Amino acid sequence: MNLNSKHKIEAAFSMSSMTDVIFLLLIFFMLTASFITPSGLPVNLPSSKSSEIVIQKVSVTITDDLQYYVDDRKVTYNQLEPVLRDAFSGKEGVVVLHCDKSVPVEHVVNVAGIATALEARVSIATKPN
Repeated sequence: MNLNSKHKIEAAFSMSSMTDVIFLLLIFFMLTASFITPSGLPVNLPSSKSSEIVIQKVSVTITDDLQYYVDDRKVTYNQLEPVLRDAFSGKEGVVVLHCDKSVPVEHVVNVAGIATALEARVSIATKPN
């Protein structure tokens, strides 16, 4: 009685499908990592219990020495309204305020008032606790 099979099964493992999966995962993580857009200017943001991510359209930064920046471009307080008006031309007005926590509330309210007068939505950037 002959128990040997005519068809030999090779016990080798093909790594080509594993490398395809790894390559696809690498592409996925590279693409999703670019969706996070950090603010370019380092300010000490206040903390809050709930921090919601808002897609930035226009970023206004107020530093601790009361310097104003619109999308990383330094402007004066008097130039703020025309620069924001130009930034909103043809787009939905969304302003994200990046204010240092030592900035007086008066300056934050003034910038929010300018944005509201231009019919823009205003949100304040915070860091989670």
